[in-house]
Amino acid sequence: MKCACVRECVCISLIAYQMAASSLDAEAAAAGQQDKAGSGSYTTAATAHQIDTDSWQQVGVLLVVGFNCAYVLSFSNLMMAPLGWGWGIACLLFIGAASWYANWLLAGLHVIDGQRFIRYRDLMGFVFGRKMYYITWFLQFITLILGNMGFILLGGRALKAIHAEFSSSHSPARLQWFIAATGFVYFAFAYFVPTISAMRNWLATSAALTVAYDVALIVILIKDGKSNKQKDYNVHGTQAEKVFGAFGAIAAILVCNTSGLLPEIQSTLRKPVVSNMRRALLLQYTAGAAVYYGISVAGYWAYGAAVSEYLPGQLSGPSWATVLINATAFLQSIVSQHVHISYTTFFSSSPLMA
Repeated sequence: MKCACVRECVCISLIAYQMAASSLDAEAAAAGQQDKAGSGSYTTAATAHQIDTDSWQQVGVLLVVGFNCAYVLSFSNLMMAPLGWGWGIACLLFIGAASWYANWLLAGLHVIDGQRFIRYRDLMGFVFGRKMYYITWFLQFITLILGNMGFILLGGRALKAIHAEFSSSHSPARLQWFIAATGFVYFAFAYFVPTISAMRNWLATSAALTVAYDVALIVILIKDGKSNKQKDYNVHGTQAEKVFGAFGAIAAILVCNTSGLLPEIQSTLRKPVVSNMRRALLLQYTAGAAVYYGISVAGYWAYGAAVSEYLPGQLSGPSWATVLINATAFLQSIVSQHVHISYTTFFSSSPLMA
């Protein structure tokens, strides 16, 4: 039975690879025809977003800074603590490689028979039919909404931590006030930067914030790790808790590596969209993964099984470092949140499948 499952997986991978390769060939042929005819060769669905405008470098940086948010960089508690060193590192590497390969194949399905699929639901509907179109629409929308709720909570928590450093009151303001302030800032940013392509002027600032956050965080993690002489790397809990914790860790690693928005992100790329998307993915799964994997491993090394679900809240050090880390976490969350929320407008930019 195991051999049959392996054989089926290999067959599916080969079919997907052949479809991706044929899609890439079709795209190259279409691009050649476009050069000769001087007009577009793809059939593309109507959308309010900008199509064919961004370079692969811009999209690659967008993927790197979009995934390197404070939530993902605090996943030591979710990814490493439930698995321990051995299984944790193995799952990080295996799931990361599998996610890259899956997205590499999916990027090749962006153009099929001259039709360009700029939405995940359109591709699923084309391949599996109308029912899967609606299922994909529902699941993707719910996932994005829940993810953005998490970003708002992250921003509110960072603002509250900053306020606590400057407040002398024993009863600091409630978290709800900071959540409301975060929501207002997110709304204002989304209003003035309506599309993902319009973020090109903000990527350099976002990258600088990411570097500042990562450097400050890793310096304090190394300091705390050296001073912490009683680290516990054991996986605690009952057998059932360990099993559920392991599944949760695998899910968290998947969240770190893929967004479920690849066709939407790929739609902004200039032609050739397949090869350009694969270049951007390579940047994400090398430079990007090295950062958020490195921070997660460092956090687990520093605190062991006692690592917090929000690393900035566990760090020692001066007040200015706490303020700096939480401020960069909040500002970077604006960009990361916008990367995900901007694509929800794809759900209303065209009518549903008839």
